[in-house]
Amino acid sequence: MKATLFRRHGGPEVLEYTDFPTPQPQAGEILVRLRAAALNRMDVLVRNGWPGLKLELPHINGADGAGEVVALGSPLPEGEGSGVRVGDRVVINANLGCAKCEFCQNGWDNLCSDWHLLGETIRGTYAEYVCVPARQLYKLPPEFNFHAAAAAALVYQTAWHSMVKRGGVKAGETVAIVGAGGGVNSASIQVAKYIGAQVIVIGSNQQKLEQAESLGADILIDRSKEEDWSKAVFIATEKRGVDVVVDNVGTTFPMSLRALKKGGRLLTVGNSGAPRFEIDNRYIFAKHLSILGSSMSTLADFVEVMELVVAGKLKAILDKTFFLKDASAAQERLWRGENFGKITLEIP
Repeated sequence: MKATLFRRHGGPEVLEYTDFPTPQPQAGEILVRLRAAALNRMDVLVRNGWPGLKLELPHINGADGAGEVVALGSPLPEGEGSGVRVGDRVVINANLGCAKCEFCQNGWDNLCSDWHLLGETIRGTYAEYVCVPARQLYKLPPEFNFHAAAAAALVYQTAWHSMVKRGGVKAGETVAIVGAGGGVNSASIQVAKYIGAQVIVIGSNQQKLEQAESLGADILIDRSKEEDWSKAVFIATEKRGVDVVVDNVGTTFPMSLRALKKGGRLLTVGNSGAPRFEIDNRYIFAKHLSILGSSMSTLADFVEVMELVVAGKLKAILDKTFFLKDASAAQERLWRGENFGKITLEIP
């Protein structure tokens, strides 16, 4: 098969479009002929490498993907992959639990004792084919777009689990989202509006804020003009503060904590700014604040949110599509923050 892979860590120049052995499905697995993949910042971080990251090289990036079932590993575990046949259109859930540990057995597979993310420690979707356990597939309607499905899978399950299951966001609450352009943030805007919350978006420029407004954002704050945007949030909420802040930057936590009302919740699923930073603990105990972290979602959450996506109640935001052979250019666009929504790869 054709794949874009790297044999050593480094910049975009290490990515290579080449031939690689086609994987064969083992018992309980399904072989998918990929038609589209979607990028995540994790792809670049894995390509760059970090101390302690152990990969089987060459490595193939990519968590998100959609395509057609071409082979079934036999036998499939009872109840898994039921109804999936060769030729079916599917989207992949990249959140890989072991299905055996106490967390997986209790329906919390994103807390799995042997958890993996497709494309991070296991070869991923920048390729013509990928094998995944049958339970990781969601069957798509016949006409649903592969790029829209791939673009929705990771970001929507992540936003849904964080906001609905962990954060308990309710209708009538006010949610501030730090950042306008990323895939999880654009998904978070739509999830918050679907729930019935008021949405404030803090964006880096006017163009991205206008795009956020098109998704339903109610109040727009341009942080290039409002350096202390937490003050702008207070003014916008008549000095009440917001119920919830979605902050996946990390280094912005100090302002996010200031922007919250008493009893508010800070939700986080990542740290695009940096993993380490200082916060003022006085805000947390004096204002009775909660910081709630999560990663990906459970299998049940994935099905729940994909049902909303295929029904058109939530929509994947597509930025730009590159061919698989041009994945390095796609990653550079992502890393420079030029995108609004998801960058996808066309896999001919």
